[in-house]
Amino acid sequence: MFHPIEIPYGCVMLFNVVDLKDGVTVEDVEMALGDMCNVVKNTYGDDKGGFIAGQVYKYSGFVSKEGSVGGEPEEDQVTAKIKQGELAIVTFWKSFEQHEKSHADKVFKEKFDALAEFCDDTYELGYEMLWQGVPENE
Repeated sequence: MFHPIEIPYGCVMLFNVVDLKDGVTVEDVEMALGDMCNVVKNTYGDDKGGFIAGQVYKYSGFVSKEGSVGGEPEEDQVTAKIKQGELAIVTFWKSFEQHEKSHADKVFKEKFDALAEFCDDTYELGYEMLWQGVPENE
């Protein structure tokens, strides 16, 4: 469950921002989120399904001055950009088409709908990998 992941070059990454309803905490959604993630890895995690790996992050409020261009962003600007998303779900797939097929499947939809009951909004953005690297041994 908490093993390192390897991401093959050429895959796609989907970045899902989850905005919880007022009063709902991350702890309130842990079971629904865990069920959904389990279904994805156990149902779509093969060559046919296309799922490679995933991660879930909780927004912690820190903003990188060093990684921001155009001046230091104000906290309200950052919050507006991420729509106050408390969670980010990052998944890696062999193709966008396989991702979409899995997410249209009844098994996934049931688990996602259970999580969505706790949410004001979710949106998922897709990215194609352009580069990856690790430190080189000298």
